[in-house]
Amino acid sequence: MFWIALLPPDEDQRTAWGWWALQFTPRVAQVDEALLLELSGSLRLWGGKKALLAQLLQGHPELGPVDWAQGATSLIALGLLRQKLAGRAAPARAGLLPLETLTAAREHVETLARTGCRTWGELERLPRAGVSRRFGADLLAALDCAMGLRPQRYPWLTLPEVFDQKLELPALATSAPELMWSASRLLSQLQVWLQARQRGILALELEWTLDLKRLDGVKLPSHEQLVIRTAQPAQDMAHLRKLVGEQLARASIGAPANHLRLRSLETTPWAGASQSLLVEDRIQGDKLHQLVERLSARLGPEQVLVPQARADHRPEYRQHWIPAQQQAAASTPGKGRTKALPADAIHPPWLLPKPLQLEVRRDTPHYHGPLRLLTRPQRIEAGWWDQAGRGLALRDYFIARSEAVGLVWIYRERPASLAESESQAAQARWFLQGLYA
Repeated sequence: MFWIALLPPDEDQRTAWGWWALQFTPRVAQVDEALLLELSGSLRLWGGKKALLAQLLQGHPELGPVDWAQGATSLIALGLLRQKLAGRAAPARAGLLPLETLTAAREHVETLARTGCRTWGELERLPRAGVSRRFGADLLAALDCAMGLRPQRYPWLTLPEVFDQKLELPALATSAPELMWSASRLLSQLQVWLQARQRGILALELEWTLDLKRLDGVKLPSHEQLVIRTAQPAQDMAHLRKLVGEQLARASIGAPANHLRLRSLETTPWAGASQSLLVEDRIQGDKLHQLVERLSARLGPEQVLVPQARADHRPEYRQHWIPAQQQAAASTPGKGRTKALPADAIHPPWLLPKPLQLEVRRDTPHYHGPLRLLTRPQRIEAGWWDQAGRGLALRDYFIARSEAVGLVWIYRERPASLAESESQAAQARWFLQGLYA
C-alpha cells in the first residue's frame, strides 16, 4: 500500500485539495486535520510513484502550498506528517514514532509516559490484555491499523453534484472590493470543482449575509444575492473574476456582510476549448462574448444591444433590439427561441429608419426624378394580429430604378376595401423603404 497524508493551510483549501486529489485516486478521505490518499492502484496509470507525486503535489494553480508525508499505512503517513510539522526528523521506522502522533493514543500519552511507554513500538510490546482493560480496545485497534495488521476503513470523499460553498469573512465587508477579495477564494474552489467534474459554468449565484436586521429603523433582508450568467460555458476564472467584480461594483450592499456563499445554478458538460492550427486564427485577448458580458455588467444590460429577427412579413418589424445578455440566454442549448422568417433574396441590404412618402405625378412615383418599375408587385398583407397599434399593412412592393440614385425598393399602399379602392384609386400613396448598393 502507498499512502499520502496532505495538510492544506486552511479548511477552505482542504476541501479544494480533496477535489483536486480525486483525479489521481478515488480513495481520498478527510481524517482529523489532514487528507489521506491511497495511491497504490494509480501508480502505473501515472507512470510510477515519482511522476504521480510530481503531478499531485504541483497542485492546481489556484491552490496554495501543502505539507505532506508518505507511508505504508494511512496512520503512518499521518504520524510522519505530524512529526514533520512538529519540526522533528522522521524516525527510521514506524515503531519509533511518538505516541502523540497517533490520534487514538493522545488522551493516554501522559499515563503511558509514566510507565515508560513513549513510542508506537513500546506500546505494541505491552501486554495486550492489560492495555485493552486499562485503555480500551479502540487503542489496540488503531495501533493494529497503523502497523498494517488490520485494514482501515474510511468514508471516501466524493464530489457534490452542485457546487455550494460558504465562508465567514475575516472582517465585516461594507463595499464591493471587500466582498470581491473573499469571492476570489470561492471562485478558485469553483474552478477546481468544475475541472474535476468536467463541467462548464453558465450561471452562478453570489450571496452575502447581512450583519444587521435593521438599519435606520428599516427592516433588512437576511441575505442579498447577485446572479451572474455567461454566454458560453466557462472554466476560466480570470473572466469570471472580472465579470463578478463589474457586477459587484454596481450592486448596493444594504448593510455590512459577515458571510459569503457561492453556488452553481447552471452547468453543462465541458467540451474543451477548440484551437485552430492556423496562426492567424489564434486571436489574442478576450473573446467577443466575454467583452460583451463585461460591458453589459459595467454599463447596464440595456446599454449593450443586439438585433434579433422576428417572424413578421412587414420589413420594418422583422428585427428588434434586445439586451445582448438576453440573446445569449435565449441561444443557450435547451432554451427555446423564436424562429424568424427566411430572408427574401430581393430585399435590399439597407432599410430607411422610416418609410419616405414619395411625390406622385401622373400616377408615377418620383424620387430624384421619375421611377421606372422593374418587377411585378410583391404583395403582403400582415399586421392584423398586432396589439401594439401599428395596424394592418396592405402593400405592393416593387424594385424601381432612379436615374440619379440607382435601384430602390418602394411600395404602394393598397386600400383596405373595394369601396375605398374606388374612392382612392387616384390618390394611391407610394413610399421609399430601401436602397440597393
